[in-house]
Amino acid sequence: MTLLFHASVRYFARHPWQLALSILGVALGVAIVVSIDLANASARAAFERSAASVSGAATHHVVGNANGFNESIYADLRAKHGVQPIAPIVEGNVLMQDSLRVAANTSASKRSIFHVFGVDIFAERPFRPYLRNAQDARSFDLAPFFTIPNAVVISSGTALILGKQIGDTIRVERGGKKYATVLVGVVHPTDEGSRRALENVMLCDISTAQDLLEMRGKLSRIDLIFPTDKEVFFTQKLTPLLPAGLELMRSLARPKRIEDMAKAFDLNLTALSLLALIVGLFMIYNTMTFSVVQRRQFLGMMRVMGVTRKEVFLLIMAESLMIGVIGTALGLALGIVLGRGLVTLVSQTINDLYFTVSVNGLEIAPLSLFKGALLGVCGVLCASLAPAREATLTPPRLVLNRSHDETRIQSRIPLFSILGACSIALGIASLYLPTTSIYAGYAGLLPVILGFALLVPLTTTLIIRIVRPILQRTSGFVGSMAARGVTATLSRTGIAIAALMVAVSATIGVGIMVKSFRQTVIEWLSYTLTADIYVSPPSLVARRGDAVVDSIAENRIKAHPGVAEYTTFRTILAEGQFFAPNSSERKETRMVQVLTTNLTSTTAKRFHFKEADENTVWKRFQAGDAVVSEAFAFHNGVQIGSDISLSTDTGLQRFRVCGIYYEYASDIGIVALERQTFNRYWNDRTSSGISIFVKKGVSVDSLIQSFKLLTADRQELLIRSNRALLATSLEVFDRTFAITDVLRLLTILVSFVGVLSALMALQFEKAREIGVLRANGVTPRQVWLLTTLQTTLIGIIAGLLAIPVGIILALVLIFVINQRSFGWTLQLFISPDIIAQALILSVLAAILAGLYPAWRTSRTSPALALREE
Repeated sequence: MTLLFHASVRYFARHPWQLALSILGVALGVAIVVSIDLANASARAAFERSAASVSGAATHHVVGNANGFNESIYADLRAKHGVQPIAPIVEGNVLMQDSLRVAANTSASKRSIFHVFGVDIFAERPFRPYLRNAQDARSFDLAPFFTIPNAVVISSGTALILGKQIGDTIRVERGGKKYATVLVGVVHPTDEGSRRALENVMLCDISTAQDLLEMRGKLSRIDLIFPTDKEVFFTQKLTPLLPAGLELMRSLARPKRIEDMAKAFDLNLTALSLLALIVGLFMIYNTMTFSVVQRRQFLGMMRVMGVTRKEVFLLIMAESLMIGVIGTALGLALGIVLGRGLVTLVSQTINDLYFTVSVNGLEIAPLSLFKGALLGVCGVLCASLAPAREATLTPPRLVLNRSHDETRIQSRIPLFSILGACSIALGIASLYLPTTSIYAGYAGLLPVILGFALLVPLTTTLIIRIVRPILQRTSGFVGSMAARGVTATLSRTGIAIAALMVAVSATIGVGIMVKSFRQTVIEWLSYTLTADIYVSPPSLVARRGDAVVDSIAENRIKAHPGVAEYTTFRTILAEGQFFAPNSSERKETRMVQVLTTNLTSTTAKRFHFKEADENTVWKRFQAGDAVVSEAFAFHNGVQIGSDISLSTDTGLQRFRVCGIYYEYASDIGIVALERQTFNRYWNDRTSSGISIFVKKGVSVDSLIQSFKLLTADRQELLIRSNRALLATSLEVFDRTFAITDVLRLLTILVSFVGVLSALMALQFEKAREIGVLRANGVTPRQVWLLTTLQTTLIGIIAGLLAIPVGIILALVLIFVINQRSFGWTLQLFISPDIIAQALILSVLAAILAGLYPAWRTSRTSPALALREE
């Protein structure tokens, strides 16, 4: 074993590029997986810290709907029923526009999301330790806290970052309305957890928070502390005291329901990142197989001299472990660096689609690093099992024979093809299983990808048979040798082609999915955006209106003489409980989006139904039934005739579903109610937006300018034409998929390294062959052409094979993964430009990867190449 160890060290010392590329391939694959996991974990941690900071020591909350509930309920619970300890809370998010002080003592304008947290300072002592400590230490004077309008308190660390001192003004904005708050004190956190939890929290009095968040007379929730041993007793005692529409729940139950909305998004990003690691494992297999082949004479002689199969196996696995450990360690470091950039894209997408989260840095989660390390090391070891096993099972006489490996590959092409076809069939069959599991969908993709990889030897051989005569006529014997060289070394070129094929097919599949999604959304918006002008307040969550139009501004717009017709709509988040038809079996409570609008001939046009009785749906809708989005129906098992229960201001109310419509703005699902139905159960008469139809002869642009002048003193509204809103919606869509594009490019980078590694290995392996050619008069230019033609063929074959694989991947992503993740039905758009770009990318990657090996090969000295060691 000592002799084998020294031989291994000497081998890799003589081939540093091969070792470096192998390590780099593992590092890149691990880095992509780890960076995505860290970015997702950072967003989750930021949300959890925010939830924990405002929950404090509370064990339970009294909550209503998203708009809050009457503050008199708190007074009744405390004064009439003697509930203690108890604390009222008003909370929400605002945008702050200020000059932030950065490390280099320069200033940069940055918009930050801050969490406004309104409290009754005298009721807070049992709940939030940072407030208790602040009061004990007299960190701020309580008098200005109550006497100065819009007085706020922030953490000392945040004040330092903002460059603010006590008495300074902090300007904030919510829903297009601007407010000037006054900093009257700072809280000095006593530990790191409190410091991070308070980074984006703005503390103020209840009344101040009600003004900033437009919740006058309302509370967001009531905090309670129940003794652990008497939780059931206090729950049973308090529940009957709550009015209809309010619910008693555990402290972290509500944030958990909100956070669960982004689970499918997290999972899909993680699955896409694993493609890069799969490509990296192809490389490791290629590298370890080549290292075995290149040392066949040495291993054969060692076997003849008495080295056992076990010792050879342990040697190769030890080498793999070394590559895996070094590559994984480097990948973890690269993952942290890459994660710092990706966390911005992840948090932006979450803010666009789900909920508001402010991520100020990358959270280095030990579990994410451990998972990345486990995937990297175990993946490398698994990829090395096959070459290690081959090295031990092959008889010493055949190990000494170079042609044995290629002969074995050629003889096994039929077997590989049968196994590949069976694997593809198995994968496709598994996708038809009656399940809604996303994991099962991705699990079905793996045998499909593996199956096409096993078909690479057969398809490569067939393609070469077609192109070899063409190359022979155009490039002479060099072209013929280049084509024959691809199939003559299938043990090397096959893996390179498979790795590049997987990467390029991922580019095609994801590209077609995104294109199909975008075209489907464009068609949906074309019949949804029927009005001429749309008015809405700025929202912190791009795809969900969390702010309302000022009532005075709304009336001014409606009364304008240029308005022919208008409709208003309101969207809120509510909690729903869902029931199967003719059943009262309670299911899981989830957050849903409720949309309400006045039913008119124009609003009816925006609903394109997947399932509904067109003759009765609108009559039933006006009578109090609900229509739900396709995503809502899918996630909650809802059908026409199902009953759903929503938590309203008047308690839990049951609605019958009379229609299911196509909708792509929310993947958590939408329940649409007629405005009069909504008004019966919710005490909310505000509007999230207004749709305006302009009178004939009136300029849309001039009317928009008039609206802006009319409402400037009340609220800064987003007033956009039909075309402008379409462009904005697509901009949000493209921003959502920006991280997907980054993952596609990174996967191609990994495959590029893989192809370079394979071609470098081929160059070393063919040194004697090239030496013979040079000795027989082949010029360096012809050697360069030979190598370049081979790399181009590898790129073309990989690109051609990637087309069917990519289309199958797109079909799975669109009709299986997307359906199970988000509940949407998308139309398939196979764009020729995506396929053409992928094919060009495949060829270009192979050519670029072959430049250095071609240069090295053309400079090979015949004498050195022919010299026997």
